[in-house]
Amino acid sequence: MHTLRAIYIIWYREILRYWRDKPRIISSFARPLLFLFVFGSGLSPAMGGLARGLGSGRLEVALGEAIDYTKFIFPGVIGMNMLIASLMSGISIVWDREFGFLKEVLVAPISRAAVALGKTLGGSTIGVIQGLLILLFAPFIGVSVTPTMVVQLIPLMLLASFAMTSLGVLIAARMRTVESFGMIMNLLTMPLIFISGALFPMRDLPGWMDFLVKINPVTYAIDPLRQVIFRAQGLPEAALAQLPHIGLGVVVFGHTMTIAHDMAVIAAFGAAMIVLAVRMFSIQD
Repeated sequence: MHTLRAIYIIWYREILRYWRDKPRIISSFARPLLFLFVFGSGLSPAMGGLARGLGSGRLEVALGEAIDYTKFIFPGVIGMNMLIASLMSGISIVWDREFGFLKEVLVAPISRAAVALGKTLGGSTIGVIQGLLILLFAPFIGVSVTPTMVVQLIPLMLLASFAMTSLGVLIAARMRTVESFGMIMNLLTMPLIFISGALFPMRDLPGWMDFLVKINPVTYAIDPLRQVIFRAQGLPEAALAQLPHIGLGVVVFGHTMTIAHDMAVIAAFGAAMIVLAVRMFSIQD
């Protein structure tokens, strides 16, 4: 009970800091707006034929009408905002270390695992909030949002946010300055996003890039979001079944990844990261 209370207090502190930092909340809209309304709109004419070559005129028409480039990247932008917020939440650990607060927490009569879990759960919650906020832009690009879709998205987002926050906490556990943590995150986040299929169809890729996409954990965080959102747009099952064949789904060794398979990959990655993060906190000096 004592450990659970410690986890809750650390989690609550993270949420409180986030809520009080209004510039942070407002600025978090800048990147999604850039990608949706500038990047998306600018490339829509070039990328509008995502569904060409399916062989069935009726299915091609259905997909062509439903999936323009802006709609295609919408799930990716949700995932991008969510995952960057999750990874960057580790900066609070470095900040607390610089100002001596972390040292006070680590000598308190609570387990260091509780500290790591509290920080991770706080970052996960912030990541989910950041992802859900992007749904506010859905009506402006013609994406339908239903209560069922939101309910289905939340556990997917929570699992992905937990995994990415665990990675952020693991990296932050050994960082001594905010500047060094920020540099590593800048080097890490953009490659993870750009080679996840968030912003382009995963079709006809060079062999080396296809390999990187398949081993990138973010790929398996974006894919279930895209599946849920596309299903909510009323696409027929026949069209949904064709998505992986036109680069809008993940195929590993000839097997099309379902939402359950994607979640299993993310759960395994998240479990490994949180174990390592807890271990790293346990050997803090």
